[in-house]
Amino acid sequence: MGCIFCEILDGKRDGHLLYEDKSHISFLDKYPIDVGHSLIIPREHHERITDMDSEDVGKIFSLVPKIANAILKATGADAFSLGQNNGRAAKQIIPHVHIHIIPRYNSKGSVWTKRQISNDDELVELSKNIRSFIV
Repeated sequence: MGCIFCEILDGKRDGHLLYEDKSHISFLDKYPIDVGHSLIIPREHHERITDMDSEDVGKIFSLVPKIANAILKATGADAFSLGQNNGRAAKQIIPHVHIHIIPRYNSKGSVWTKRQISNDDELVELSKNIRSFIV
């Protein structure tokens, strides 16, 4: 079985793209914990962050403020959580390095396990809205 994230990068699967540069992309999580839950991934396939050199780790994390600020503005979220899992025992489902940016809302609390699935039209509109805030 191939890597789902590599299939998104290759255009074989749809992804609601938020940001891209020569080394990374960001897109909405297909099974979000809350509205605006997004991922940042490197274009180069690495299963774990320990497989990357420290410069590349710094580069991917340096994108968090840019993308998180856009998500906060677009969704009206009050805060956000970051998640980054390495290996099956750490609950890494897709074996391709990724950082979760999970918007948090004072009115909802912080639940890590509840997932809500939006329809495609909602995701298209949300990704368009978030992209408009990325500078």
